[in-house]
Amino acid sequence: MPVITTNTAANSALRYLNINSAEQTNALNRIASGSKVNKASDDAAGLAVATKLQNDVAVLNQAQTNASHGIAVLQTADGGMAEISDILERMKVLATQSMSGAVTDTERAYINAEYTDLITEIDSIASGTRFNGEALLDDTGQHGPTAGGAEYLVGTDVANDIITVVINPVDSATLTVATGVDTAANATTALGEIDAAIDSLATARAEVGAQMARFEYRAGQLASSEENLDAAQSAIVDADIAEEQANLSSAEVLTNAAIAALTQANQMPQNLLKLVQ
Repeated sequence: MPVITTNTAANSALRYLNINSAEQTNALNRIASGSKVNKASDDAAGLAVATKLQNDVAVLNQAQTNASHGIAVLQTADGGMAEISDILERMKVLATQSMSGAVTDTERAYINAEYTDLITEIDSIASGTRFNGEALLDDTGQHGPTAGGAEYLVGTDVANDIITVVINPVDSATLTVATGVDTAANATTALGEIDAAIDSLATARAEVGAQMARFEYRAGQLASSEENLDAAQSAIVDADIAEEQANLSSAEVLTNAAIAALTQANQMPQNLLKLVQ
């Protein structure tokens, strides 16, 4: 029914214009931000899941850093142990030399001087092998057995994703190294004790190596988990630019059509007035 007081066609055209304009704005927002969830109303459930995934990714990233710290600590400790191993080898050679019948007490005194200096050097390395100011090889730091070891969180579960690093001390007192080779008898005793010290040091290094391998495997698993969670988060919140560009083009066409329709609808009352002229 032709009327001039209520322009229903114009109202309808305006409503569609608003809808199409809003869709055009949303498509532009998604393209500009790269995300299809720019506010909670876009996808409330997806936003909740994506937020949790984002938090997990951040924690996993730090967990990888924690694992790298653990590896660095153990590598530092192993480096000190390797030097002590070389010293024990030299001490064993000196003890063997002291047991030679061709060596007099005068030469044994020289041999013993080097031997005792090497004991001092073992303790110096044990106390001087440090990470972030903490001694690693003399049981005075948090990684030693007395402190119960240091804990590293290498995951998102505080209860189950903890690796405790314990580094056994390798100072001369712990290794029980004989104090001198100034006589053949003392050299004989020293040889037995040095062999035991070498075995103890090898055990300590093996434990360090095992813990290092554990960190390396966990670091690989963390990297894989972070990659997978990133992919899951991307599937939820990242915008498909090609799809959004298509949506934008469609919304632009519909917006232009609604503008044209509104223009025509606004002209309808004027056209009806011509009937009474």
